[in-house]
Amino acid sequence: MFNIIKVNNEQQFNETGAGIIASLLQTNPRATLGLATGGTPVGVYKHLIELYKQGLVSFKDARSYNLDEYIGLPEDHSESYRRFMNEKLFNHVDIDPSNTHVPSGVSGDGHKAAAEYNLLLEKAGQIDLQLLGLGHNGHIGFNEPAEHLTAATHVVELDEVTRKANARYFNSIDEVPTHAITMGIGSILKAKQILLMAKGADKAEIVAKALKGPITTQCPASLLQLHPNVVVIVDQEAGGLL
Repeated sequence: MFNIIKVNNEQQFNETGAGIIASLLQTNPRATLGLATGGTPVGVYKHLIELYKQGLVSFKDARSYNLDEYIGLPEDHSESYRRFMNEKLFNHVDIDPSNTHVPSGVSGDGHKAAAEYNLLLEKAGQIDLQLLGLGHNGHIGFNEPAEHLTAATHVVELDEVTRKANARYFNSIDEVPTHAITMGIGSILKAKQILLMAKGADKAEIVAKALKGPITTQCPASLLQLHPNVVVIVDQEAGGLL
């Protein structure tokens, strides 16, 4: 079941997303957050930092679990998702670093690292709010379109569509990793609430497919139709076909 919120501009997009996360932390300071990377949540995190500085929200007792990480990038690499989270959010709020979790992309054994991360998620219990962006091909986390989708955390070969979309963050597509570790669809769907965010006209078609199209593994985000509590924030462009 979707609660679709259409906003008029970038500021409203970021403030609305941050407001939902902040409200959860205000009512449940010990909340467990599922967090995402990429261009979509950057402004959300920036606004959460502002709310923290204003004394309106605290992360002191919260825990976080990120969706995914590239395989082969050390934590201090400019494009690793651990570094992204540190620079865009964690270093600027009062969250305990030991309570922040991102899969390890440099363990030498991606499948073992994925299994260990899955154990962490199981021990954490239910995620209170899972933040998601939406890939152009319908991926959520790095769960790419496929004949079959994996429920648990796993290693995935990145689709060329995904690598091309992410190449803008690297010097060339050749530098974009070919594999990643990602939470599985099952882990994502276990969250109490899901917050899906998408912006821009280039996302309009996939937003419509995900929310209104048939449920299919060829559009992993369409499986969100099975979840009872999904809030969707889109700007006018991304929501243009709804």
